[in-house]
Amino acid sequence: MRLEKCWFCSSTVYPGHGIQFVRNDAKIFRFCRSKCHKNFKMKRNPRKVQWTKAYRRLHGKDMTQDSTFEFERKRNRPERYNRIVAENTLKAIKTIDKVRVEREARHHKRRMMGKKSKEQKEAAKEVEQSIHMVRAPAALQQESPRTLPKIKVKVAQPTAEENQPMEE
Repeated sequence: MRLEKCWFCSSTVYPGHGIQFVRNDAKIFRFCRSKCHKNFKMKRNPRKVQWTKAYRRLHGKDMTQDSTFEFERKRNRPERYNRIVAENTLKAIKTIDKVRVEREARHHKRRMMGKKSKEQKEAAKEVEQSIHMVRAPAALQQESPRTLPKIKVKVAQPTAEENQPMEE
């Protein structure tokens, strides 16, 4: 069973699935779903479309250089079946998957390091702006005000001369 890669988004295309497009120069393009095929027909660049693997790798969202990716490459050379080699390969696949998962988790943790402090600052700012929704109004009145106290000033009453209408 041969598993192909989607030309646009780099996901796996299983046998009997997806669309295959053959150009006039006999270049074959395989697509996992119609979404990828339509984007290809619209001449969109996979490196500029945010949900593709190419975009994620280019912008540092996914790991790009790792020795575990070497095992995923397509090889056209047929191998002779050997039971011992097949058993060892299956064992190796499990350990390689484990290593890849650990490295991806480390990569993700490194990417998210600065995000936590940023989220905490944003949350503190939001709480400060809408403190009236969190605390009861009575508690806010008891709290010492952050502004200067209001001073009442007596204003002199206008005299009768000033209230007379103007003469023409």
